[in-house]
Amino acid sequence: MPGVIEFCAGAGGLSLGLEKAGFKPVALVDNDIHACATLRQNRPLWNTIQADIKTFNVSAWAGVDLVCGGLPCPPYSLAGKQQGANDERDLFPEMLRIVCQAQPKAILIENVRGLMHTKFAVMRARIDQALNDMGYNPYWAMFDAADFGAPQTRTRVFLIGLKKGATNPISWPFKLKKMPMTVGEAVGDLMAANGWKGATQWARQANKVAPTIIGGSKKHGGPDLGPTRARKAWAEIGVDGLGVADCAPDIDFDGMPRLTARMIARIQGFPDSWHFYGGKTQQCRQIGNALPPPLAEAVAVEVARCLL
Repeated sequence: MPGVIEFCAGAGGLSLGLEKAGFKPVALVDNDIHACATLRQNRPLWNTIQADIKTFNVSAWAGVDLVCGGLPCPPYSLAGKQQGANDERDLFPEMLRIVCQAQPKAILIENVRGLMHTKFAVMRARIDQALNDMGYNPYWAMFDAADFGAPQTRTRVFLIGLKKGATNPISWPFKLKKMPMTVGEAVGDLMAANGWKGATQWARQANKVAPTIIGGSKKHGGPDLGPTRARKAWAEIGVDGLGVADCAPDIDFDGMPRLTARMIARIQGFPDSWHFYGGKTQQCRQIGNALPPPLAEAVAVEVARCLL
């Protein structure tokens, strides 16, 4: 099994995809105590390390097959200030340092679609040049999680670097031919868990793919489904996005229901067996910031083929 070191591992969305694609986690690194606790309680045998990537030395794992990570999104998010390399949260320089130390066969970096904006063309070119100088061929692609089985519109950018002369060419994953699940199909049973009489009708009219789940930053307040525009999109499906419920609606509930953290996790593509550490706010933050496991698996499978 090819070994992988993952940075900014979060709640394990990418980790689960890598696991299903046949990768063995050598180390998973994140600086958030709640995310690390989530990883440890779900996979106690994984080598989960709470540490800051900016001070992390990876030389002990030099020659590992894959170095990867979902780097912080705010520097490139269309919803933010798009400061890019001028944002203190930009970790691309640190990731390039890690690659230089580890000299893996392959690199996989995930981020938001805003990274492909023309505003960052020069930055992407610099990253390509840096990887070329270290002996890697860089490849960029963008995929929507809804095309790979997640009941949610979530477009993500992937940068893959392959060691020259030591890997096979990349073959990007193809979209699934079947239609993605709707929100009603995905979580209708969870909405009916407490016997809500209106659950069947709600699931029938919640007949769209979900809008993008919002994770938010540590400065964000309580759990909800995003700003006004996002909440409007949820309302069109029949979901009150102003907050997150503690449990499914009661039998005689009347009105527009809220999602629970478990419902949000399922829409994100996590299996029900995957549990999140912390209170509701911490759980929703971890879920919302994660890469959907079905999309992670599809990309990871293609990276694994490059290593054969």
